[in-house]
Amino acid sequence: MSVARQSTSNGAAVVHADPRDEIVEHLKPMRAFAMSLTKDWAKADDIVQDTIVKAWTNIDKFEPGTNMRAWLFTILRNTFYSSYRKVKREVSDTDGVFSARLSEKPSHDGRLQMRDFERALSKLPIEQREALILVGASGFSYEEAAMTCGVAVGTIKSRVNRARNHLSALLDLKGDTNFEMTDEATLAVVAMNTSVTR
Repeated sequence: MSVARQSTSNGAAVVHADPRDEIVEHLKPMRAFAMSLTKDWAKADDIVQDTIVKAWTNIDKFEPGTNMRAWLFTILRNTFYSSYRKVKREVSDTDGVFSARLSEKPSHDGRLQMRDFERALSKLPIEQREALILVGASGFSYEEAAMTCGVAVGTIKSRVNRARNHLSALLDLKGDTNFEMTDEATLAVVAMNTSVTR
């Protein structure tokens, strides 16, 4: 049996048994109390085990000479209610139905799409790429783009239309595809209206 020593005010040593030795005496009543709270032997045993761990690691907080059972039951009760509150916040999802709904695309998807877009854009003929960037990304009107390139408005419209079709084919985009980009200029290019009137 381990012994704990404590000095009194007059300097005399008072010998107490190590309170950890007493924990074992309270296991049966603790298990019965846990069962009355949980109505499940497995959960009751888990709570008793958690209680013992907490009591053991916090034994310095137990005041020798006081009621060990009351102290242990307080820990057990607090442990039960903590786990109960946690379970109430959790949703049972044995089939994974709820977790499947919570999934989200990894953040790198946007970076990969951007890389694919840049690669496809670089494959366009320079005239088409230039027209698409001016009209789609820079916000130029067809007239302003035509003036910048020194060509007719109809030529710019044709280049933009061919560029967008070519880009869509390179990226394998369908009409209803949601091409996720964070860059506004890129979004403008991809989502640009294919109409040749502006």
